[in-house]
Amino acid sequence: MANRKRRAPAPAPGIAVGYTRVSTTEQLDGGVSLAQQRAAIEVYAAANGLTLSAIVEDGGVSASIPFVERDGGRRVVEMIEHGEVSAVVATRLDRAFRSSLDALAQTEAWTRRGCGVHFVSQKIDTSSAVGKLLLTMLSAVAEMERNLVAERTAAALRHLAQSGVVLGAEGLGWERIDERDPDGRLVVREVADEAETVARIHALRCSGYSLAAIAATLTREGRPSKRGGTWWPATVRQVLMRTSPPNTRAA
Repeated sequence: MANRKRRAPAPAPGIAVGYTRVSTTEQLDGGVSLAQQRAAIEVYAAANGLTLSAIVEDGGVSASIPFVERDGGRRVVEMIEHGEVSAVVATRLDRAFRSSLDALAQTEAWTRRGCGVHFVSQKIDTSSAVGKLLLTMLSAVAEMERNLVAERTAAALRHLAQSGVVLGAEGLGWERIDERDPDGRLVVREVADEAETVARIHALRCSGYSLAAIAATLTREGRPSKRGGTWWPATVRQVLMRTSPPNTRAA
């Protein structure tokens, strides 16, 4: 007899799982605490006839991580797949999903298993046609807002770089000193022996040396890397890609 495909278990009616998340930054700021989210979910569930079997938490987890790749997210998915719940409750769309694509893909998969999604603040219930429409619209708006923030941040960083500000960690050939320019930024200065190593790297590269050959040469010559570690081709590439700043540039 041919093996019959096992059917997914029917979801438990009226049983829900709550989901809360805060990023590391939010934990530090205390703006959106797990306790506040938990309280809102409990009130919502009681008012809408839902019995919470659990409230799953993802503390210190960025929204950029897909839902199924979070520890708490995986647990929620397992509960849905095992038919333990028929609803997921979160305070807001951005607590659960990183993008409109992520939100729509996950909620569609859960809907096929008979599990709806509720967002407390936005009054969304995907078990209804109106709820599904609202989810689609709000997901797109939330993603647009995140993209706008990313664009503004990138533009600000470009402006700083064009203004001569040195961004990021100290590179080989220079270091920040405990002095500030008129704008309050730390001033950087050249480190002579490191600058010599930078010049050596570029000279070897111009002579046709591969990244691996340059790393081997630097090791043989006893030249230390910025952190004193081993020279690797990737380390050499990083030095080649970064520009050693002049003495007067500010960080």
